[in-house]
Amino acid sequence: MIHHTEEEQPLLSMQHVGMYYWLKGGLFKRRVYWALKDVSFDLYRGDSLGVVGRNGVGKTTLLRILAGVMSPDKGVFINNGVSVSLLTLSLGFLDYLSGRENAILGGMFLGMKKRDIESRLDDILAFSELGDFFEQPISTYSSGMRSRLAFAVAFQVEPDVLLVDEVTGVGDIAFREKSFHAMNERIRSHESTIVFVSHHALQVRRMCNRAVWIENGVVKASGETEEVLQQYESTLPDSAKHL
Repeated sequence: MIHHTEEEQPLLSMQHVGMYYWLKGGLFKRRVYWALKDVSFDLYRGDSLGVVGRNGVGKTTLLRILAGVMSPDKGVFINNGVSVSLLTLSLGFLDYLSGRENAILGGMFLGMKKRDIESRLDDILAFSELGDFFEQPISTYSSGMRSRLAFAVAFQVEPDVLLVDEVTGVGDIAFREKSFHAMNERIRSHESTIVFVSHHALQVRRMCNRAVWIENGVVKASGETEEVLQQYESTLPDSAKHL
């Protein structure tokens, strides 16, 4: 467990943050839907913070605010001058380009300089395990191969804070384990501060030293991972526990 002093400044801070959307309520009616209602936590350098909650409780909206893509409708979000990047498997690949060409475009899409992503193409090829397919149009790829390429590219980005939105869809089981191991290595080396969003408690146990549980747009618990997860799991049906 990483301990933080009172004098240490958080990298990111959320204070009573709320965010709403307008939803259609009928032919000419709209209603307000609060995706987040009251979310507060601080993220410190070296943290691996897990955010847990059932599907539809505002985790994606939270990531968008942390990434600076959206601003909250109430409360305060503070970024103390750090770079933030979302590890996404949706890089907008072009089917008619090769894996190599898409890797370059994907890296540039994530904010890397062309020369930097080109210098890491061998690492991307090795990690993605695509072999000769790396030079083929990705229209020939399976969905798992696309995911492996996207993860291998996105993992090259080295921001101060890395946001990770689930990793359960990354290729087959063996590659998924490889991805978890790579992220855990990054966490242990403190190369990045990580926010990991998932509704799978086991994944958060494996990766995170702190956790926040969000339910109905409100923080229900925050603190050490095991303590928070025990509270979260106590609300789940038996079939969903320990997944």
